[in-house]
Amino acid sequence: MHSPLAVIHPDARIGNDVFVGPFVVIEKDVVIEDNTHIFPHAVILDGARIGKRCKIFPGAVIAGIPQDLKFKGETTTAEIGEDTTIRECATVNRGTAAKGRTTVGNNCLVMAYSHIAHDCVVKNHVIIGNASQIAGEVEIDDYAIISGGSLVHQFTRISKHVMIQGGSRIGKDIPPYTLIGRDPIVYCGINIVGLRRRGFTNEQVYLIQDIYRTLYTRGLNNTDAIKCIEVEYEPSVERDLILNFIKSSNRGIVRGSIDE
Repeated sequence: MHSPLAVIHPDARIGNDVFVGPFVVIEKDVVIEDNTHIFPHAVILDGARIGKRCKIFPGAVIAGIPQDLKFKGETTTAEIGEDTTIRECATVNRGTAAKGRTTVGNNCLVMAYSHIAHDCVVKNHVIIGNASQIAGEVEIDDYAIISGGSLVHQFTRISKHVMIQGGSRIGKDIPPYTLIGRDPIVYCGINIVGLRRRGFTNEQVYLIQDIYRTLYTRGLNNTDAIKCIEVEYEPSVERDLILNFIKSSNRGIVRGSIDE
């Protein structure tokens, strides 16, 4: 169903059973796949690619021009995966020449008034809380939760299964499985509740805890901690994800708590 009060460019490609509410604007270079619901007053601009069964709530803007002075009008996209919800007045800008696209994966929830800037890569099952602001070229991996009112500096990387406290200012890379909070932010433990919900076994949880004790509580610098972890723990998915993330961090990882 397309409301007669919506403004839809005739060249926009809209799939089957897409609901388009009144006062929606859909521009020319747009693809919206089957069974997606576009609520009243949403704005879908050139370069938007929206997957199946998404919900785009009132006031949301998809594929706005990047807020980046290097942008020169190049053709880029903002791509939303399947079963993702973009709540009221959230914005997802399209890419620049740097990557060519901004991506939000499948089964994500982007809450009201949040912003995802140019060239971000947001993977699957990510939750971005109300009014969080994600700067350009940030990478957020699967199952990360960024609570409301958080600010994420450009080029920051947030790994899998992370839980970040509301109101956080994130300027360092956040390694996998961690619980991050306080001001300024520090490592506060591992995200046990999230891991349990996703089926991690006791053995996996204990291993992750032990690895982070080595990293954060033995008084080692990161280089020495990495060497210890490589020697003291057998290769595993969990160990290798943590090690590879730390080794590949250009910004450096969040520090440990001074209370530890």
